[in-house]
Parts: sequence; structure tokens; C-alpha cells
Amino acid sequence: MAHYRAELTGVFGDPVDDNPTMILEEAGYNALDLNYRYLTIKVLPEDLETAMGAVRAMHFRGINLTMPHKIKVIPMLDELTEAARIIGAVNTVINDDGRLTGENTDGKGFTRSLMREGIDLQGKKIMILGAGGAARAIAVECALSGAREILIANRTESSGRELSELVRTKTKAASEYIPWAGTAAYGANKAGESALRIPADTDILINATPVGFTPNQDQMPDIDYDTICEGMIVSDVVFDPAETKFLKEAAKRGAKTFTGIGMLVQQGALNFTLWTGEDAPVDVMYEALEKELAQNRA
Repeated sequence: MAHYRAELTGVFGDPVDDNPTMILEEAGYNALDLNYRYLTIKVLPEDLETAMGAVRAMHFRGINLTMPHKIKVIPMLDELTEAARIIGAVNTVINDDGRLTGENTDGKGFTRSLMREGIDLQGKKIMILGAGGAARAIAVECALSGAREILIANRTESSGRELSELVRTKTKAASEYIPWAGTAAYGANKAGESALRIPADTDILINATPVGFTPNQDQMPDIDYDTICEGMIVSDVVFDPAETKFLKEAAKRGAKTFTGIGMLVQQGALNFTLWTGEDAPVDVMYEALEKELAQNRA
């Protein structure tokens, strides 16, 4: 008997027009000849509850959440995974016959992108720039993956201290808040303020802020780049452009750099498996996203 109904997946967000997740997910579905579709859907904050009702009513297999819905969606779900509970945010929902489970694959995507490159997080000292949603997910997953200590540098003290305390109390890793004076953009500090220094014993430095994202690709986080040491691992969550000014400056100091494309693809691969039950064709998904971003830059 013919089967014409596709399994629906997608993303809810506002804004969401520039979200490229559809490219890599659909490439994966096509590679495995799966009758799945991924829809990019604009959902206003006041319509989120209605939209989540539609996930059940229309039998979506799952949905991604991007800003501003990652926290507000939680009361609308039936259960959360351990990671989602600790992080306090959800970026992926799995629909099992009307029962909605919230997961957070952002941090797992980041740690898997490093592991794919042979980076072991066990015992590492990590410094994260920022304390927003991406930083929270990355901090928690790095701690759960065995990081020894996680430093949180953030300009807003309250959120920086809150994330540091979350890591200390909910994981086995040590954590400390590092004040970040001035502004996010490099060179924009006020008179008398010095740029943020990176401790010499830092193993991994992560930019978890949106500074440097297109169309502001000429910006980079306001840190003292001369305190980046040779051999330090430096990563950026920004994926467009892939080679950010932040990464280029770090590479000049001898750091080993990793772009945000790895995190985006790996979290997409995790979503793929959660929804389909199949191993994601990761190489196909990487190739599709890189090709799309290259075409956009042309």
C-alpha cells in the first residue's frame, strides 16, 4: 500500500528566516531515503503554546526550538532529559505518540564536534566567553564530559555567577566567574579598562557569544589576544562566517582553532537520530551545510 504522509520535523523561532538547519537535516533524510521533511517556521512568542499544540495535533515527529522559545517551552512538555533539566533550556523536542520530551543537544553537539577532532575533555580547564543559552549548554556538557574546571567570563555579573554556580552545584567540575569589563566588541573598552586576559593554563577557550556573526563579521570578542598561548584550543560557536576574526587572531598566536560549523552539524545529527532512530550521515550533512554557506557568501 502506498504511503504518502511524510514525518514532519522542523524549527520554531522568531527570527528564524536565516536558520540553515533545514539544509543539513534534509540532506540527511535524502541520503537515507527517509520520508521526512524539515520545516522552518516563524512562531511569535505569544503563539508558542498554540504551535506546540499543533506538534501534537499534526503528529510532528519532533521540533527544534530557537530563540526566544528555549525556556518558555518547558512548561508545555511532558518530561525533560537530565541535560535539559540542568541547563534549564530545550532546543529539541521528541514526540512519541503525543508525549513530548525536551532535550538540549547544543552542548552535546559542541562536545561531539571536539571529540570528532580527537580532543579529549577529561581533566581540561576551559574558559567560556558569555553566559547565554549556548554558553549554558556548552558549560554543562563539557562538565559532564569530564572537564576539570570551567571559567565563565561575562559582562553581566549576575548571569555569569549564576552559570558558574550551576556548574559547581550540578556537576563535578569546579567553576569560577571572571568579570568581563567593557563591551563585547574588540577595542571598544572605555578609557582605563583593560581587555580580558586569558589564563595561561587554559586548555580550551570558547567564544559562546554571537559577536562576529554575519553581518557583523568584522567584530570579535574584546579580549587580550596576546594572552592566547601556543597550542591552546580555541573554538567559536559562530558558524557564518566559519573562519571568524576571533579564530584568525587566535591562530596567529599558535592556537589550534575550530569553527562553529562542527557544533551546528553535530547537534543536527543528534536531532536526526532522536527523531528517526537512524545513525545520521554526518559527512553528508557537513558537506551540505558548507556548500550552502559558500553559496551564500558568493
